[in-house]
Amino acid sequence: MSGTSVEVPQNGNISPLDVPYALDETEDSDFSKLLDKPRTLTLENRQRSLDERSLHDFLTSPRVSTKNADNISRLADHLENIVCSGRRSGINTPRSGFSTPRSRSSFEPHPIVGEAWDALRRSLVHFRGQPVGTIAALDSSEEKCNYDQVFVRDFVPSALAFLMNGEPEIVKNFLLKTLRLQSWEKKIDRFQLGEGVMPASFKVFHDPVRNHETLIADFGESAIGRVAPIDSGFWWIILLRAYTKSTGDTSLAEMPDCQKGMRLILSLCLSEGFDTFPTLLCSDGCCMIDRRMGVYGYPLEIQALFFMALKCALVLLKQDVEGKEFIERIVTRLNALSFHMRSYYWMDFKQLNDIYRYKTEEYSHTAVNKFNVMPDSLPEWVFDFLPNRGGYFIGNVSPAKMDIRWFCLGNCIAILSSMATAEQSTAIMDLIEARWEELVGEMPLKVCYPAIESHDWRIVTGCDPKNTRWSYHNGGSWPVLIWLLTAACIKTGRPLIARRAIELAESRLLKDNWPEYYDGKQGRYIGKQARKCQTWSIAGYLVAKMMLEDPSHLGMISLEEDKQTKPVMRRSASWTT
Repeated sequence: MSGTSVEVPQNGNISPLDVPYALDETEDSDFSKLLDKPRTLTLENRQRSLDERSLHDFLTSPRVSTKNADNISRLADHLENIVCSGRRSGINTPRSGFSTPRSRSSFEPHPIVGEAWDALRRSLVHFRGQPVGTIAALDSSEEKCNYDQVFVRDFVPSALAFLMNGEPEIVKNFLLKTLRLQSWEKKIDRFQLGEGVMPASFKVFHDPVRNHETLIADFGESAIGRVAPIDSGFWWIILLRAYTKSTGDTSLAEMPDCQKGMRLILSLCLSEGFDTFPTLLCSDGCCMIDRRMGVYGYPLEIQALFFMALKCALVLLKQDVEGKEFIERIVTRLNALSFHMRSYYWMDFKQLNDIYRYKTEEYSHTAVNKFNVMPDSLPEWVFDFLPNRGGYFIGNVSPAKMDIRWFCLGNCIAILSSMATAEQSTAIMDLIEARWEELVGEMPLKVCYPAIESHDWRIVTGCDPKNTRWSYHNGGSWPVLIWLLTAACIKTGRPLIARRAIELAESRLLKDNWPEYYDGKQGRYIGKQARKCQTWSIAGYLVAKMMLEDPSHLGMISLEEDKQTKPVMRRSASWTT
């Protein structure tokens, strides 16, 4: 989380004029017409249709490897039981103001599911009587800092949970409010940010004197390090596609304001410059790892989200004059980006051995070591970490730099977006199984591996006391990541991996009051500065449970490879040995 806070005068009153990015309720009247009920199928009909399709579609998917026949067979039995019993962790859960009786069946949900839904509903934030998001944490034992705000990235698992439970209105409200905030002028000191930048977070301020509510946004001007959130725009596009896929309501995405919002985000990313790579150049702190952790350059998380957002935009943009122009640019960029990521970010045993034997200071287009990486810079741990079977996308590639660390979010998004090939996706899951103790341990999942220690920690983090070894972003274990792992497991036909991780989480999350993260090599200890009742820890668990019980939900967040944009995978002679 960023270290954002809004200073309120001692008299408790704050004017929207005191805050640069505030959305007045009267100024938002133009958007009131957008909050009509979406044109959507009834929940019962949609769910029945999904039940009938999910087993057949999943088992016939070309992404399912034949190596996993046993796992698929077990999953088939599991799915049949669920479809027959009709019981899920989301459907028929209590909504605000009433509860629905639960009947016992052959599949009984875990006892903490109901507690999780209650906690998630307590985190809801309302603006002018409508739910518009969920706050980051409900922990009242610590200073609020910015944990009482609605973060774009944090809300994604909450949004998916509500969509899977047949409650799309809150997601629609959130998408429209953040879109409205995007249109505001954004300045840090005397520098104006790009028009398409989405906020990192927002909060609702209520003036009790005037009985007036205002939305106050943070675009990075209050964050630690003053870094704009590059990932917010990508998550917004991804969530818009998830909403459209879940509800069948295309009217929201087709609205001129949503189309313009997408184009503004894409304009920031597809603009021409001095880049020689199709990847995006970023600073530290621009994504989930929002503190200095050596991810500056071309971090995997941003590239994977960029890839996924581009693919989502392809299906959301209208085929009008402006839309067609962007679609052509997207297809061109996707071809280049997929080749670059699959070729130069991929690490397996063979690739590691090739890099180990690299020559340096090569010149001309025939160079094998294109980025002039020094073999001696390879860390010792990676030689023992990589199994003979398995691989992953490394954290960063730029001139003379390869960040070999494992980053969970980027690798899972690579699978879900089909940035990874089917073979690479299988290899990632093989690695997770082979290195379970290192990447999962006693609490899923490591945000990155391994931790930076000693002198490297001082240099890379600037002696950050929050990112000490095996804590927070530096090798900490984050329960929220379980929904991404579960989605990746289902897509690759490895649901038993997800089940094992979920059972680990269930053994402690409620008892520990839903911590933000865990510390230690094995993730045994509640994080030293972890907030309790962390909303995305709660929502991540619920989404994982619902997806495992009904894999048809995967369609909201998973994309298959588009043959139109599939690149011809031929490495040039300058990369092969």
